[in-house]
Amino acid sequence: MMMLKTLDNAIQVLNCFTAQKKAWGVRELARELNISHTAVNRIVKTYERNGFLTQDAETKKYQLGLKFIEFSQIIRERMSITEDILPIMEKIAEKTKESIFLTWKENNDGVTLAIAESEERIKFSVSIGTRTPLYVGASCKVIMAFLPEEEQLVIIDQGLTRYTEKTTTDKIALLNELKEIKERKWCYTHGEYTDQVFGLAVPLFNKHQQVIASITAAGPQYRLTHKSKGDMLDIIKEGAQEIQQIIYNFF
Repeated sequence: MMMLKTLDNAIQVLNCFTAQKKAWGVRELARELNISHTAVNRIVKTYERNGFLTQDAETKKYQLGLKFIEFSQIIRERMSITEDILPIMEKIAEKTKESIFLTWKENNDGVTLAIAESEERIKFSVSIGTRTPLYVGASCKVIMAFLPEEEQLVIIDQGLTRYTEKTTTDKIALLNELKEIKERKWCYTHGEYTDQVFGLAVPLFNKHQQVIASITAAGPQYRLTHKSKGDMLDIIKEGAQEIQQIIYNFF
């Protein structure tokens, strides 16, 4: 527990460095986080030795170090994939008349990486970077369905938050639902994360056939009929095959 507390403190220190506050003194950080000066000093010195922080010789304040440039390059390379995928998503959005989302697995969440918005006046919108638990909503559930069961159980045992009346919060019911999604290779939900909104999603895999993302159409529930759902699913699957080939080149 002590090691976890130390790690949590170390992460909190990094989170203090923002565009609004780029430099911090040790005592400032200690006051801001209500952590002892000694503990903060140990943390920043460790970061400094490893290139994550640098200390200004005059002010003695710390700033983010060059190590983060390496990390940002890795992120940029991953994000560059969206430049290739976005035209395909826009084509899917044009055909389905609904917003299309690329959701990426990050730990136990799905993160919205790219969006092709519907041109309809009434549409479902989220922001890039939106983070959602993997157990709720089509874009995330279709990812969770293809994870190993032991990983699914870890996510479930961390707790299932009810977002709407239709959110599945029963462990057994969720596991059964995930099995069904995996068998049919797509996921449909409505009103589960946001009331009156449907999601229709298919998974995306890396070259090792590990699930890493999903492509999803989402919009107001009233606009979807049984026939339009089937047609939409065909369009998404077709687009997903194109996207899948791009992902294989990166992952």
